[in-house]
Amino acid sequence: MNTIWILTKREFRSFFDSLIAYILLVLFLGISGFFTWLFGSDVFFVGQASLRAFFMIAYWTLFFFIPALTMRLLAEEVRSGTIELLLTRAITDREVVVGKFLSTLLLILVALVFTLPYVITIGSIGNLDVGAVICGYLGLVLMSAAYISIGLWASSITRNQIVAYLTALFIGIFFHLLFDMLASSFTGFFGQLFNNLSMRVHFDSISRGVLDTGDLVFFLSLIVLGIFLSEVSLSKRSLSN
Repeated sequence: MNTIWILTKREFRSFFDSLIAYILLVLFLGISGFFTWLFGSDVFFVGQASLRAFFMIAYWTLFFFIPALTMRLLAEEVRSGTIELLLTRAITDREVVVGKFLSTLLLILVALVFTLPYVITIGSIGNLDVGAVICGYLGLVLMSAAYISIGLWASSITRNQIVAYLTALFIGIFFHLLFDMLASSFTGFFGQLFNNLSMRVHFDSISRGVLDTGDLVFFLSLIVLGIFLSEVSLSKRSLSN
């Protein structure tokens, strides 16, 4: 566990060393703030204490930002050859993958913490549903963790960061959009199947304040599967070198 934490801190610092973290924070806060306060949802004009607009724009913003964070995590190390050096230091493939996963999730958590002034300000307008707000943030964290694991796997199968970004985005768009569209086009078994695979369905359920076991299983399954596939891919690369 100590090794994982060391790797997490190392990778987390690297985000700030390369300015990626600063760019993410500025863009995320700028875009989410603009759409929350001004465009499409003037909360002061409406006079309703709700963070629904913020959660929906963050849902889409993080979808595009997370592959940009994960594309270099393993692809760059494989391309430069530093992954072999890392794995010769009595560090397991799982520790490398989990450390990089946690570092990216930690950066997302930092970005979300910087949005807490939104909660305080909107809460001053009226009676804010604290339970729904907590669940909304939980939904964003779970969604982010799922896409981080997908992005990690995409980064583990290629040396090219752009390919890793596009691969993660391509896979993500099925969960984010296409499965939801297919669910509305089918009935019966396939309609239910596509509905259960839709990220929006599970995110909306949690963000409304409903903590259902099926939603948690969906997110945790994606997270575990992505981490597992990343570990397998990394192991294959280690054996082939």
